[in-house]
Amino acid sequence: MSQQEVTMNLESLERVYTNYSSVYDKTFGKAFDQSREAAVRGLRIAPDDEVLEVGVGTGMALPLYPSHCKITGIDLSEGMLKVAQDRIKEHRLSHVTLQRMNAGQMDFEDNSFDIVMAAYVVTAVPDYRQVVSEMIRVCRPGGRIVMLNHFSNGNKFIAAVEKLISPMCQRIGFRTDLSLHHVLEGTTLQVTKKEKMNPLRYWYLVECVNAKNGHALS
Repeated sequence: MSQQEVTMNLESLERVYTNYSSVYDKTFGKAFDQSREAAVRGLRIAPDDEVLEVGVGTGMALPLYPSHCKITGIDLSEGMLKVAQDRIKEHRLSHVTLQRMNAGQMDFEDNSFDIVMAAYVVTAVPDYRQVVSEMIRVCRPGGRIVMLNHFSNGNKFIAAVEKLISPMCQRIGFRTDLSLHHVLEGTTLQVTKKEKMNPLRYWYLVECVNAKNGHALS
């Protein structure tokens, strides 16, 4: 994919999610409440941990994080971030900051975060490899990267259907034909947890340790 195509796709994606922003919580958001809460509750966040939420959206997960850590949320959509900022004010989340940012070209320094969380993001971006690479870059060696996402099913029939409908799904902001193997291939990520999640046990919670610079699993 050329840089021009990536830019055009990002602009289209921003429009899609900004258009969703006013109705997202009552439509798409509500369906994923249980899995979102389970993902955040299971992060085992230590005091003073620096946590990055990639694709923070309307900030539905933000009140779930403990107040003893520092949360940074990024998103490409101005509309989504406006709703998230209202949520921060409503819940008085003084430990949370938001920035408008392209997840494929983050402005953060290397090794800035202890935990990087990406919920429903990897299959919703034009270049998932670049986004995953950036998540690894900004996560410290030995830190954790957690993805809550749909990944294509190993069942050949379901996989064929997912591949067939993927172009249509991409028009509304996500793809269905991406496998976890392709996401992790060639990276420094080592899976420590993989769990099916609701709704319909169709999504996965995948937790990885960032084994760059020799920080492999002990």
